[in-house]
Amino acid sequence: MTPSSSDSPFAVTVVDGVYLIQMPPRLTAQVSLPIKHYWEKLCHQDPPPQRIIVDMGRTVFMDSSGVGLLMRMISLSQIENNIETVLWSLNDQPKMVLQVSGLSQFFKIDERTDAVVTADLLNAEESLPVTHPSVRSRWKRLMDIVGAIVGLLITALLFPFIALAIYWESPGPIFFGQIRLGLMGHPFRMWKFRSMVVNAEALKATIPNQASGAIFKNDNDPRITRVGRFLRRTSLDELPQFWNVLRGEMSLVGTRPPTPQEVGIYEIPQWQRLDVKPGMTGEWQVNGRSKVRNFEDIIAFDLRYQENWSLWYDCQLILKTLWIIFQKEAGAV
Repeated sequence: MTPSSSDSPFAVTVVDGVYLIQMPPRLTAQVSLPIKHYWEKLCHQDPPPQRIIVDMGRTVFMDSSGVGLLMRMISLSQIENNIETVLWSLNDQPKMVLQVSGLSQFFKIDERTDAVVTADLLNAEESLPVTHPSVRSRWKRLMDIVGAIVGLLITALLFPFIALAIYWESPGPIFFGQIRLGLMGHPFRMWKFRSMVVNAEALKATIPNQASGAIFKNDNDPRITRVGRFLRRTSLDELPQFWNVLRGEMSLVGTRPPTPQEVGIYEIPQWQRLDVKPGMTGEWQVNGRSKVRNFEDIIAFDLRYQENWSLWYDCQLILKTLWIIFQKEAGAV
């Protein structure tokens, strides 16, 4: 049951029913998968462990795949099997990622350990990016702020007409807020103009899903109002998201912002799409929008954006989005 250091990216020590699992220096998708598989077997064995200690003393880099792994670990051990789980010795970058994602509140963290980070690992840490370059770019953030201010001014001008149309057809809130997960799985409330009936969320289970994977799509969704269809076709329903961009929760261009329910069924590699901020538009928007039915296609679009990112590429995607919005076949995201 205990992997050896020669054939595994992690090491395990067992003493009196307590498991000490030493994490590898880089907690990415490649090494997270075997750890996930081992953790699942560990939590389902009979008898289960009395306590699991996760030693992060050698880990100097963790991306969103590592966040996904830790979420799965905490779900299996503490929530499903009531096994005490402790994180040991967090270095600066993993600690930052845990704080951004909000995971630090779910783990018991013990920093009083004797773990030592070697000079080689420190050198490796210096050579690794703390975050994706798009997240570190001040110019991208400046473009987001300027774009958000302009977008909010446009929103203010159109608000009286949109609000009156929404309320006239379907009395109730003008805005619709939904929890989405952003950079490294950080939860935030994403805003839109309401395009559905007031009790839309309660009716969702009655609507057939025409998409495959961790997304929901229905071309003839009866919950969408007539005004809502117009708002979605023109993307006017998304104007309030400029507020999310101004707050830094989203970007003008990025990946598609997922719901917690969607992320809850992700496999480890799919978490990589959360290495960047979600965007109002992106690869998924200019390559089919609502016509995209396969979740794996969305993943591919999001990863392609991360690989190709540059400020000029962001500008190209914004221009393509504006062009698509005014096309006859434009549809909701």
